[in-house]
Amino acid sequence: MLLNLLSGGFSAEDIPLLLLRIPIILIALTVHETAHGWVALWMGDTTARDSGRLSLNPLRHLDPFGALAMLLVGFGWAKPVPIDTRRFKNPKAGMAISALAGPLSNVLLSFFGLVCMRIVYFILPPASTMSKFAFYLAHYTLIFFYMFAAMNISLAIFNFLPMPPLDGSRILFSFLPNRLYFGVMKYERYIAALIMILLFVGVLDKPMSCLINGALGGMERLLGLDKFLS
Repeated sequence: MLLNLLSGGFSAEDIPLLLLRIPIILIALTVHETAHGWVALWMGDTTARDSGRLSLNPLRHLDPFGALAMLLVGFGWAKPVPIDTRRFKNPKAGMAISALAGPLSNVLLSFFGLVCMRIVYFILPPASTMSKFAFYLAHYTLIFFYMFAAMNISLAIFNFLPMPPLDGSRILFSFLPNRLYFGVMKYERYIAALIMILLFVGVLDKPMSCLINGALGGMERLLGLDKFLS
């Protein structure tokens, strides 16, 4: 999307796709952050609840720059849900499990999107019997669910990267000795800035695309969608 805008390749046909991305982004980021908070609460940390972040209201979680990044390049972030690991019985395990909850929620949303897509394919009448309106409605419904699945799995895989401040680093670093963990975390803001630069210049596009296509393709084959999408 970003490359199309920069190259002048963005056309009127892209506008519906851009508009479809907006509710998907709001859902994906909101569920991701709320999942962190709910799992933390389940393990004894009430910080997210006390700060009003256990909510499905997107405005409670929205980071304008993170949402814009997801809109333009497909990977983004929301305002992190506050978590106090000192309230966990096992701080390192609690941190890893609460970190895992966010991307795992997006994997489940992605699978749900493909299930909805499979149901639409199952109930669709032959295209020759459909009115023009019904055909376009079905067409954009399928596109919405596919984009929903693709953007959620993208968000999940992006957050699984083992680089601060992404969730993957919280999971991986929970296995490190405290001295090494805090040594790495001193440079968290610099690593985050580097990730943003890599995102916007497209360095991560190819490896991320391979991971996303592999995960999405596996779920498509599991649901029998590959025969419709080939």
